[in-house]
Amino acid sequence: METGLAAEGLGLGFDPQQIVAFLDTGGMALWAIGILSVATVALILWKVWRLALGGAWSGGRHAEAAVALWQKGERSQARARLDGRRSLRAQLAHRAMEVLCDPAMPDALAREETERLARSLLTQARAGLRGLELAATIGPLLGLLGTVTGMIAAFQALQEAGSRADPAMLAGGIWEALLTTAAGMAVAIPAQIALTWFDSVIDSLRHDMEDIATRLFVTNETIG
Repeated sequence: METGLAAEGLGLGFDPQQIVAFLDTGGMALWAIGILSVATVALILWKVWRLALGGAWSGGRHAEAAVALWQKGERSQARARLDGRRSLRAQLAHRAMEVLCDPAMPDALAREETERLARSLLTQARAGLRGLELAATIGPLLGLLGTVTGMIAAFQALQEAGSRADPAMLAGGIWEALLTTAAGMAVAIPAQIALTWFDSVIDSLRHDMEDIATRLFVTNETIG
């Protein structure tokens, strides 16, 4: 009781003892799913934070403004506009401008350097997605494992009871076993939704970065 009141006082709204009892109901499989759910939530929050730092939802306004200046022939102002910017679009645009302004850098090498940086930035943007993919895959498998082992235990208990078998006992064992399947799906569904969302965000970033690089090189060829 005191633990529950303390949890409510902290605004948690749950009793840790009840959570432990709930996890014990499903056995080791449900404990594994519980740990996986915590890791999945933490990974999603970390990924949102990292993409926000990379300017995934900023619209690339600073990069767009710099490209507009570049297209007007104001190269120094364009580069200055991106100094210190840490968004993925801005980093790519700034580096592309640097190599294009380097007289010792042939056009082919400038393109290769820009493509190399783009691949590196997109790899950074995709960090953590394999973890979400793994959570979406193994969540239902852990749930199925818990269901199978729970059903085995339930039927073993039914066999040992013999003629004194109580259908209620079997039903209780079955619902406890099925609980792990539901828990596994409850972890996998949000993980898959988040994975699809992050993929779409990164695809948008890739498109913007390709567009920025193309416009910079086309303008350079036209002016040059």
